[in-house]
Amino acid sequence: MNRLMIIARLKEGSQEAAEELIRRGPPFEPGELGFERHSVYVSPHDVVFLFEAHAVDRVVDNIVDDSVLSTALAPWSALVDGPPRLAHERYHWSRGEQTTTATP
Repeated sequence: MNRLMIIARLKEGSQEAAEELIRRGPPFEPGELGFERHSVYVSPHDVVFLFEAHAVDRVVDNIVDDSVLSTALAPWSALVDGPPRLAHERYHWSRGEQTTTATP
């Protein structure tokens, strides 16, 4: 299982609007796109999207490259300050499993 985080800085005062978008759920069916898990975290200053899938980079790239899906993500552009950043997993631990990923 691979994990990828997309981190974006929220514009000042956008947390409530971000929370509302999250309550609506993703503008796509995560299971149909190949995700095993998908979570979203919000702070007053940031939003973090966690995606988990086999070949997660490819699955996320497909969302970005798909014109319908990328249009569905447009409401976030009004809330985000600057381009989002990617964070690739380098270490993961859970009971019975430990993963360390070498840097590319």
